[in-house]
Amino acid sequence: MNVYAIPLRNRFRGITVREGMLLRGPAGWGEFCPFADYSDAESVPWLRAAVEATEAGWPTPVRDRVEVNTTVPVVTPEKAYDLVRASGCRTAKVKVADPRSSLTDDCDRVAAVRDALGPAGAIRVDANTAWDVDTAVRAITDLDKAAGGLEYAEQPVPSIEDLAAVRRRVPVRIAADESIRRAEDPLKVAVAGAADIAVLKVAPLGGVRRALEVAEACGLPCVVSSAVETSVGLAAGLALAGALPSLEFACGLGTISLLEGDVCVPSLSPVDGYLPVLHQAPEPTDAYPASAEVQAAWQARLQRVRGFS
Repeated sequence: MNVYAIPLRNRFRGITVREGMLLRGPAGWGEFCPFADYSDAESVPWLRAAVEATEAGWPTPVRDRVEVNTTVPVVTPEKAYDLVRASGCRTAKVKVADPRSSLTDDCDRVAAVRDALGPAGAIRVDANTAWDVDTAVRAITDLDKAAGGLEYAEQPVPSIEDLAAVRRRVPVRIAADESIRRAEDPLKVAVAGAADIAVLKVAPLGGVRRALEVAEACGLPCVVSSAVETSVGLAAGLALAGALPSLEFACGLGTISLLEGDVCVPSLSPVDGYLPVLHQAPEPTDAYPASAEVQAAWQARLQRVRGFS
């Protein structure tokens, strides 16, 4: 078991260092990396996803590469422009609604991303449940104008009911993320009337096979996103994207650029906006080892989560 601690290039979800564990089994490597705000019970699916990768492997893919978006954190418009231009991607997901950023700041960042992508590129925004319905409607309207047209807005409000209310009031597609992955039973979440797109993440849903079941149950076009893992965890997201029967949109798996480094050489970094679908996770190195204190904390967390499962 390897425990890593990799600095982030910019603060993301309130953290500046990404930590997690790499587990090895007969089928290869898996990654266990629930964020600190996940309880032990909520972390059980993350462990199941890692165990699937190490013991069962993944389903046979139906495609050998996946188009990805670049992710733009809360940075200046100038930095956003540079990030998008350097990415080589045709789609960008822009983080918005951060406490450090006003709506005007968000619109300026989105406008800079449009300049970087050109008129043919696609822009999506992610508010991570930050708004109420009225605020979401106003913000999405302004962001849509700044973008010259948004591809979709991801999880602008917390609940399914509020998602449906926002969807009725804006012309922009609405995507559900937290409403699915943090539901008590994702297979029973009725998102069809509340969203146009389902965002799926392998680890919070309990593995590639479980995520495929959720995709079938929700009956919506799907976008596969990462949880800001290393290349070991990203490989599982690519396995899901590779196995989905239909894949209409670029996936949020080009996130290695959010980290200062990686445990794998080479990293799963997009080339011309695409990543390959792998049959198993790449072999990690011992790069970015965590301190003894952090390693002990993750070992203890792993044992607690195993007890829950």
